[in-house]
Amino acid sequence: MQIRSRAALAAALVGALALSACSPGGASSEGDADNTISIVGFAVPEAANKNIAAEFNKTDEGEGVQFQTSYGPSGDQSRAVVAGLEADYVHFSVPTDVTRLVDEGLVADDWDSGENKGVVSRSVVVFGVRDGNPKNIKTWADLIKPGVEIVTPNPASSGAARWNALAAYGQVISDGGTEEEATDYVDKFFKNVVSLPSSGRDATTAFLGGTGDVLMAYENEAILAAQNDEGFEYVLPDTSLLIENAGAILEDASAPSQAWLDYVLSDEGQKQFALTGFRPIRDDVDYGGTVEGATDPSNPFPEVPTLLTVDNDFGGWDEVSTKFFDEENGLIFTAILNAGLSLE
Repeated sequence: MQIRSRAALAAALVGALALSACSPGGASSEGDADNTISIVGFAVPEAANKNIAAEFNKTDEGEGVQFQTSYGPSGDQSRAVVAGLEADYVHFSVPTDVTRLVDEGLVADDWDSGENKGVVSRSVVVFGVRDGNPKNIKTWADLIKPGVEIVTPNPASSGAARWNALAAYGQVISDGGTEEEATDYVDKFFKNVVSLPSSGRDATTAFLGGTGDVLMAYENEAILAAQNDEGFEYVLPDTSLLIENAGAILEDASAPSQAWLDYVLSDEGQKQFALTGFRPIRDDVDYGGTVEGATDPSNPFPEVPTLLTVDNDFGGWDEVSTKFFDEENGLIFTAILNAGLSLE
């Protein structure tokens, strides 16, 4: 199974992705390299990281620190760092995009040994729907009905897509189904997919532009869209998957990078994640109790009746990577190609 030329793609990204030195407010600025943090991340948390950076600059450790940022599809960003894209701190959708850097000697092998296990932000899988939910999308079964058009990012490049696909498979198993039935569901799911954009952000853009009936999305992406007056309704299914995004600093990171990571994990950093729609990594983080853009701003992160996790329900990312996303015979990649879709 040929997906894409990874080396060529990474080289192209390094050439095309010009890191823009900027303050948290976005203004161009020439900063001291020793006092600059280069952030390379997946597309979805850009707004949250910008807000965290503004608060970090108010602290003694963050005073005068400048930021360079590059955002895009998680897998592509990870490969670009391997190919030479400058990074001090990486924020990726899935932990395997960090372990790629560990294998290259760019990140310490104990990056996920802390209390947070390498996780810096969390969310859950939801269904984005058109105003009024005209297709009456409420359950996973509704997604595979004839005539329902799905938008989901491409798992060859996007970490968000991998969470979506795992949720689709896992909900069958959690409901008592067999692996054969789960595979059959995934096959039907991808036969209803009409667009596979390269990233979660691009998928949201496609949906907002009129493509499809339902968008597979992070809960926080739906909340952020509403905050930006580009909102769409979203449905939190009874069975979903806990999304745990990975963050790490590189071995040769600039001096303030560790303080930045510590701040990201602090209550103040997690508060800023919550205010842009992410579920904090700790239940006791005080974000004020209200998040604008949520379906119910006073209860922005309702409990999911059945919340799956990769470790508890899929055997961990090593097993997931082989079973579902192997480039030769991964279950999800096979389903996509069998549906007549492209992984390019």
